[in-house]
Amino acid sequence: MAGEPGGGRAQVGGPMRERLRGLRGIPVFAGEIPAFDPDTAPDDPVELFTRWLDHALGAGVPEPHVMNLATADAANRVASRFLILKDVGPNGWSFATGSASPKGRDLDANPHAALACYWPRVGRQIRIAGTVAPESPRTGAADFLARSPDARAEALVGGQSAPMASVGEHERELAEARERVDADPSLVAPEWTLYTLRPDYVEFWQGSRDRNHVRLRYTAAGEGRWQRALLRP
Repeated sequence: MAGEPGGGRAQVGGPMRERLRGLRGIPVFAGEIPAFDPDTAPDDPVELFTRWLDHALGAGVPEPHVMNLATADAANRVASRFLILKDVGPNGWSFATGSASPKGRDLDANPHAALACYWPRVGRQIRIAGTVAPESPRTGAADFLARSPDARAEALVGGQSAPMASVGEHERELAEARERVDADPSLVAPEWTLYTLRPDYVEFWQGSRDRNHVRLRYTAAGEGRWQRALLRP
């Protein structure tokens, strides 16, 4: 309200302020931080990503295949969410969703997107940006059928992110979808799509306790070639 301290803006004080101050005391790089010599990195970022992913698995990083996907719609409004990496290879990084989902609609309007992985246990980040394109319907169907029955049922319900009347309503729809999956294990949600992000650049970030972080960027140079550059921390 007018006349209150701070021009009417909410004030942060007491226990809340103390908790916010405590954020600075939360330790970072608490795990075993590996060494990374960029001079020994391979010429292809996919190979380095695979090495880092194998190391993360061996180091016990929880769910290292979880990535953040950032998209923008036709009006350049940005959204991000976490999803599962399905594959990585010469063509890029693959993930799946329904084409009518918010991220599917974003990618239809604006195919430019970015992915990010963060593995705090080993102090590593990976950033990937490029253009996303759908794979063939046959490839998307194969990905769908590789999902668990519960995951297939959820996708068959559809309407991701749309408002719903109640949790009970969704549970009834989900039960009906499970019955459909049980009756026809080959059933595929028609909108299910496997997408692949073909990168323009890939950046590998290795944290260091002394803040002398190592950043190595690969930039696509055409015909499967990459230019490498070290970046300041």
